[in-house]
Amino acid sequence: MNDPRLTPFSGRVALARLRGQIDAPGFTEGSPARIAAPLADLLRHRQGPRDRQLLHGAAVTVIDRSAEVSYVESGADGYCGWVRTDVLGPNHPVTHRVIAPATHLYPEPDIKAPALETLSLNALVAINGRKGRFLRSRAGLWLPAPHLAPIDQPATDPVSVAASLLGTPYLWGGNSRQGVDCSGLVQLALHACARPCPGDSDLQQGALGPHLPPGTPPQRGDLLFWRGHVAWVSAPDMILHANAHSMSVAFEPLDAALARIQAESPLTAHIRPA
Repeated sequence: MNDPRLTPFSGRVALARLRGQIDAPGFTEGSPARIAAPLADLLRHRQGPRDRQLLHGAAVTVIDRSAEVSYVESGADGYCGWVRTDVLGPNHPVTHRVIAPATHLYPEPDIKAPALETLSLNALVAINGRKGRFLRSRAGLWLPAPHLAPIDQPATDPVSVAASLLGTPYLWGGNSRQGVDCSGLVQLALHACARPCPGDSDLQQGALGPHLPPGTPPQRGDLLFWRGHVAWVSAPDMILHANAHSMSVAFEPLDAALARIQAESPLTAHIRPA
């Protein structure tokens, strides 16, 4: 059976590329859109629970739409689920990515102006103007220029990106500075570096690289997997992960983490992402 997380079929309508593969009442080519809210929960069912989150500017294909909720496929990783219809906006081109852990949108280019909204690391925006140290978005709001970079200038070190989110509270299914889980932290870091990455740890374990032989010395940038958990190796003796033990993004000595986690789940993979 197809993984429902990656199968663009709402139960009523499927993307046309699945024609002949599944039995669906209807098929559609879908319609492109972008997330217009600062952050949107991607729900497993119409009423939840949250599986993942989509950031401002994220490209989606709308498969099934109602006034309240719509079924979408994420353009970044193919993850499917329901979002509130009111978070969907036009598929305008985007030009810049948020590179700070978070940033604010202002009504004018002034740090003393009231902040209207907060965008997370990796949110996407369209910029069409500049005044001093502020950039103007297509929507007419202003963002600090040091917090943005052109989308064709990715980061180069995913561990440094992940470390920029230190202290972020743990949130199951979270993908932002407001809250993030273990696989969300891995995905945010790799996407910041323009590297593909699935949304959940089991999918990441199967997609991000070959499994290294047991006993391979860990090095910075490796990923360690347990059942339902993943962590960055930040140094040979240290990991960095969003975890429910500290309820945050935190560093943890590798030996202590192995002893604590393996009491419940053995290490399942050691991967060095390509």
